[in-house]
Amino acid sequence: MVEPVVTALGHAGLCVEAQGVRLLLDPWVSRSGAFLGSWFPFPDNEHLPGPWLAGADLVVVSHEHLDHLDLDFLARLPAQVPIVVPRYPSTIIERRLAAAGRRHVIVLDAWERLRFGRDGWLTVIPEQCPMSHDAAVLVSVDGYSVLHTNDARISLAQTRRAMTEVGGPPSLMAVQMSGASWHPVCYDYPPDALAEVSERKRLAKFRAVTRLVRSVKPTLVLPYAGPPCFLDPALFELNARLHGPGIFPDQHEALAWLRERLPHQRSAYLLPGDAVRLGAGGIRRDPYWSSFDLDDTVEERRRYLQAYAERRRAAIDAVWAANPPPAADSGLGEAFRAHLESLATLSSYFLARIGLLVRFRVLGAAGGTWDAHLGPDSVRVDLDGGQGPADYEITVDARWLAGVVSGRTRWEELLLSLRISARREPDIYNDYLVGLLKHADLAALRAVEAFEAARDPKDTFLLEHDGRMLEVGRYCPHNGEDLTETGVVMDGKMHCLGHNFEFDLATGECRNARCDPLPVREVDPSYSCMSASPTTNSPVSTT
Repeated sequence: MVEPVVTALGHAGLCVEAQGVRLLLDPWVSRSGAFLGSWFPFPDNEHLPGPWLAGADLVVVSHEHLDHLDLDFLARLPAQVPIVVPRYPSTIIERRLAAAGRRHVIVLDAWERLRFGRDGWLTVIPEQCPMSHDAAVLVSVDGYSVLHTNDARISLAQTRRAMTEVGGPPSLMAVQMSGASWHPVCYDYPPDALAEVSERKRLAKFRAVTRLVRSVKPTLVLPYAGPPCFLDPALFELNARLHGPGIFPDQHEALAWLRERLPHQRSAYLLPGDAVRLGAGGIRRDPYWSSFDLDDTVEERRRYLQAYAERRRAAIDAVWAANPPPAADSGLGEAFRAHLESLATLSSYFLARIGLLVRFRVLGAAGGTWDAHLGPDSVRVDLDGGQGPADYEITVDARWLAGVVSGRTRWEELLLSLRISARREPDIYNDYLVGLLKHADLAALRAVEAFEAARDPKDTFLLEHDGRMLEVGRYCPHNGEDLTETGVVMDGKMHCLGHNFEFDLATGECRNARCDPLPVREVDPSYSCMSASPTTNSPVSTT
């Protein structure tokens, strides 16, 4: 029997070959980049052979972000190649595939198995909370298994079920250790504050992944980090955060972290074209990278990216040409108002939890200062805005906003493009604002409301903290993470490592985001009536 071979495709992409079947997982290989030409794979994966990729028998796409859903590549595949996607409340991923000409799409429910080859199978593991449409992929073949987390922050309970499904720890676990966020990159922070927020987010991501890997103990862990790089001249200086502090660590930095914290865990990174044979565990390095080193100096990294940018100049120019600046009489303001007011019809639940004045400073002849009063009961857009303080401010060129208003670009694509600047006062994340904009879908918003309504505040555990005995809600109010496993107590707050939400242990209030409070109450130390796991499973307290 020939053991399965896993080949890196760059970014989060993997190819699994076994039993004469070639599976592609989240391939991102086209030259056009993603998110309005702002993101490109790092390093460049253009050398991967086109016929080998086109010979895929099956493609799995974990979610709709365009650094995972490569529509240009998928549109060129033979029509008989099935595209497998998870089932989410929204059907946007199926609709985008249909628009790209893909008719053979298989939609899998969570944990539903799709058979391939002689006895191989795969399944999908979506995040627990439907606010995030992300999923891991689990592949089992010839007695080996691959757990590819993609962008999903799956829970420890989900990883335990995955191990049960395949009969033990996975042979290979691929973990994302780089951020996919416009915060804090696009925010108007002073340099010291930007560095502090970036480092905090970076460490939170690293620690969450470390805890997951420590629990799973795979035979081999592959940190793919991402990260993206930024080749448009307007964004190029963001690459300074690709080599050093920031939310976009590269594969070398991610691997160094894991090896320091988990010295007995076998770990490696793969560059595009590198491959590992699961049984023997040997890694075959692609000779293409013989003169490339992720640990190059800042100057060498910059030269590499400048040459890469030159190779992608035509693709970037095409993005700008496809998004021309609208004329002063284009009616962009009125169209923007109608667009936002239409969102008000989708979810009164979300509007009640937003309740913000969001000021849009739209640059260009068609722009202006537009104040969007979002919730708590309705949406009202003032096209003669700018008076008084705003909770959020977003500055964006009219050419990019016009794509959103017309439906050509989704809100999350614009935000992830980093082609905006933003600030918020107070500096508190509002998941409902982002959720309303990124989903803009009735079924998706209703699924979030139903998920949050189903929480049981009586499911608690005991926590001794600062000389007091506290009864604490077991599940994070944001995403349902089990805080007895993913919670860390620090500075008087419960930090959920799932999505970095922080809850004050004195009041239960969320300190860094708009979120329902965490149930917390002080109890007598002799109190022993618990509805969750014993205190020995309580969160690890750090100072």
